Amino acid sequence: MLLLFVAAAALALGAEPQEGGGEMIAELVSSALGLALYLNTLSADFCYDDSRAIKTNQDLLPETPWTHIFYNDFWGTLLTHSGSHKSYRPLCTLSFRLNHAIGGLNPWSYHLVNILLHAAVTGLFTSFSKILLGDGYWTFMAGLMFASHPIHTEAVAGIVGRADVGASLFFLLSLLCYIKHCSTRGYSARTWGWFLGTGLCAGCSMLWKEQGVTVLAVSAIYDVFVFHRLKMNQILPTIYKRKNLSLFLSISLLTFWGTSLLGARLYWMGNKPPSFSNSDNPAADSDSLLARMLTFFYLPTKNLWLLLCPDTLSFDWSMDAVPLLKTICDWRNLHTVAFYTGLLLLAYYGLKSPSLEGECNGKAVANGKPNANGHSCHSDVEYQNSEIKLSFASKVENGIKNNVSQRTQLPSTENIVVLSLSLLIIPFIPATNLFFYVGFVIAERVLYIPSMGFCLLITVGARALYVKVQKRFLKTLIFYATATLIVFYGLKTAIRNGDWQNEEMLYRSGIKVNPAKAWGNLGNVLKSQSKISEAENAYRNALYYRSNMADMLYNLGLLLQENSRFAEALHYYKLAIGSRPTLASAYLNTGIILMNQGKTEEARRTFLKCSEIPDENLKDPHAHKSSVTSCLYNLGKLYHEQGHYEEALGVYKEAIQKMPRQFAPQSLYNMMGEAYMRLSKLPEAEHWYMESLRSKTDHIPAHLTYGKLLALT
Repeated sequence: MLLLFVAAAALALGAEPQEGGGEMIAELVSSALGLALYLNTLSADFCYDDSRAIKTNQDLLPETPWTHIFYNDFWGTLLTHSGSHKSYRPLCTLSFRLNHAIGGLNPWSYHLVNILLHAAVTGLFTSFSKILLGDGYWTFMAGLMFASHPIHTEAVAGIVGRADVGASLFFLLSLLCYIKHCSTRGYSARTWGWFLGTGLCAGCSMLWKEQGVTVLAVSAIYDVFVFHRLKMNQILPTIYKRKNLSLFLSISLLTFWGTSLLGARLYWMGNKPPSFSNSDNPAADSDSLLARMLTFFYLPTKNLWLLLCPDTLSFDWSMDAVPLLKTICDWRNLHTVAFYTGLLLLAYYGLKSPSLEGECNGKAVANGKPNANGHSCHSDVEYQNSEIKLSFASKVENGIKNNVSQRTQLPSTENIVVLSLSLLIIPFIPATNLFFYVGFVIAERVLYIPSMGFCLLITVGARALYVKVQKRFLKTLIFYATATLIVFYGLKTAIRNGDWQNEEMLYRSGIKVNPAKAWGNLGNVLKSQSKISEAENAYRNALYYRSNMADMLYNLGLLLQENSRFAEALHYYKLAIGSRPTLASAYLNTGIILMNQGKTEEARRTFLKCSEIPDENLKDPHAHKSSVTSCLYNLGKLYHEQGHYEEALGVYKEAIQKMPRQFAPQSLYNMMGEAYMRLSKLPEAEHWYMESLRSKTDHIPAHLTYGKLLALT
């Protein structure tokens, strides 16, 4: 925290990087702050989605061929499977596998990698900001704001958020390569080397997370509106008159490469979009077109508010965390109107086409100073009293800007606004449900890349306000206000990291936003701590807010079953099956209770029905297959106890065929041996006893039954 206050104080006092050896001060301090703020996550445990992506993901195990990573989704499900999430992030999964190979399931090393990645991204973002804002405390401010913004806590403190942080790293590398490509255009070898770097880094960014491919569109915006400083009315004439073929070629290649990457990804995932449940994205499942439209238009407004005021954060925003907007009279529509009005005004400000007189007659302002008279417009801004020293020169010919080497060349405020808006909006487009439905309502980690545009907008706005005011007191006030904002952001980040220390703290922190999901997950944690009555209350609280949650109904039934409250357990299992007829684990436990109660025929029908449930469109097919295998195992035991050994063997063989890799087969193999022994097929029995002991050398039932077999022979 000391570093946070030192950095903010340096900003407020007008400290700036010195010439010569201090050129990297802004990058180093911003990275150091990003590192320091998240050091308290090193002691954190795996939380929420980390369990499925890491702890139970078979693709991370050394016995699994590493090539499986490139055929499975982020959660270890075959990408072409109907129930796959379609989240193709092999480079992120590969990083998890490397973590697993080095440190096993010790969460410390996973958190360390996340922190280092965030520090690296912060340094790159600060370097990128320097290209736009120059040396000085405007760049310093942008870097510190990005390093400390609380919206990043899910992406950095949550290990699964590494997908967003890794994608951001290559996103910035790709963008910086393209900036180099623009500045070296005309030197064929160098310029196309940089363009190759742009394409490769964009591909890597997409393989960390899908939205990484949007860097190609942001690069095009940079080339047109920042590097060439074209206005909207100049773009089509430029293309039509072929005034700048190199620009046209670069944009065409960016378009081709982006289309190729998207096409390859669509092909690789089986040319089918993912499917999600009602609870994941209620608006997408709504029957009302009006409700869908109003809600989808409102959600970007809610996301922007999280960037502006990240006071209330949550690990999950699904279900009813953001109620649907069902009517025009909903007061939240006013937020929507205000948001899009402000967005359009900002876009107009950045893209408007001033007259030549307005640009070069001394009335236009660039970086705080009027432009010089004449056709070639120059602008130099020299702040005194340790303020920022900015200078740039540009030459305009036929509407196209050609670079003129000066001490520092900087784009105008309008140019930066356009680029900031593109950074804010374009990477967020995949999350808007505009082209396809997504599996969430709001996801804070998705805002990691768009927050770069937000930080630049705040910075350039503060700079414009600073230039506009005349009184020294007001200028000082702006900087102290900025320093205070960064301090508050940093404090909020440090506090929010505490919520990610373990799952109990995380779920308790989310009760205010998403009570159904938070109470349900908290119940699982309390149950694992043997706090049975508290866990039961948590499950019932979850069902109070959302009564049809199949998982919570099942979990409550399981808790009751484990405490010998079988009648109540059966009731909740039946409710769970009614809510989700494909929930195999509910059939399994229902059948076990019925079998123990002597209701063998009803149990047999339940096990058979479970074994016939396909795994299509299921979110976790591996868990489903494990439950189906267990159902078949128990059905075989039922036949075995009734003396129907041939039928039992047939069911056991079916179970072996459907058994997933992660299923522990020793009990199943042992029962196979027993069935063969009952049928006096001793060689076959010995084979399966040995298979059982190979699977688990200390499996006591197999030792006992194998001993009986040896006694007979």
